[in-house]
Amino acid sequence: MTILGAGNANGGVSILHALGLGRGCSIAIDLTTTVNIHDEPLDVRDDYHGLLDAVLYCWGKRGLPIPNTMGWEVISDVPIGQGLKSSSALACAALRALNQSSWTGLSDSEIVDIAVESQMKCGCSVTGSMDDSWASMGPGWKLVDPRLPASESVLFEGEVDDELSVLIIPRGTREVEIDADSFSLNSHLFERSLASLTNGSVLDALSSNGMAVASSTDDFEALRTCNLAIASGALAAGLSGSGPAIAVVCYAVDVENVRNRMEENGLQVIETSFAISEFPKEEVR
Repeated sequence: MTILGAGNANGGVSILHALGLGRGCSIAIDLTTTVNIHDEPLDVRDDYHGLLDAVLYCWGKRGLPIPNTMGWEVISDVPIGQGLKSSSALACAALRALNQSSWTGLSDSEIVDIAVESQMKCGCSVTGSMDDSWASMGPGWKLVDPRLPASESVLFEGEVDDELSVLIIPRGTREVEIDADSFSLNSHLFERSLASLTNGSVLDALSSNGMAVASSTDDFEALRTCNLAIASGALAAGLSGSGPAIAVVCYAVDVENVRNRMEENGLQVIETSFAISEFPKEEVR
């Protein structure tokens, strides 16, 4: 069995939920998804929405070449269904693998456009997750207007301190049905996050956004957990995506104390960091 192409993409955490104000921002974390395309069919697990089929459909409808016989292999440490951009990471990694195997040389923005269309087609995203897809493609944050083509969508962008640690707190499966109207009702809270972001206060934006999402989804337990994390030494804490995972940011020296407080309250903790390195560009063979 031969690998025809391979692609990588990051998971991420939310800075501004796109349902709040029609603009979104996410940032990549050092949890990754790798997709390999083999020259033989393979069974794929954990693709609950049929996203890979949607990727192939959206790729093929553009007239881009698809291998005659192929199989997907997915290797990922991004928790699924937690608001940590697992779908965007899967779509972008798969598209990068197709890009390599087909020698097409698509740009990052072209891959993001197809990733957004693929997620909308299979129904795994309410907004298309353009900000999440941009985060999956590489480090740093981008404030995105998803109404525009990806090549024109980035309004602001920046980086974060590479010495910060990120603690991810997964909290089981998502039980709340997402109601777009409830996000609109909390637009004043999302405005606070946007103001912090445009002023360069990314961590304040993460916390404000998390508060707004928790209010929009009636997740009061998330608010208590975020307050506990900050009281234990964290710099910021907030729900990622529509939850249920919580992202906590702290200095390395405070990780042990924050982790211990979370675990004392029966919570699982995954330690990672913000992504700081670009993935190697796919070579056209």
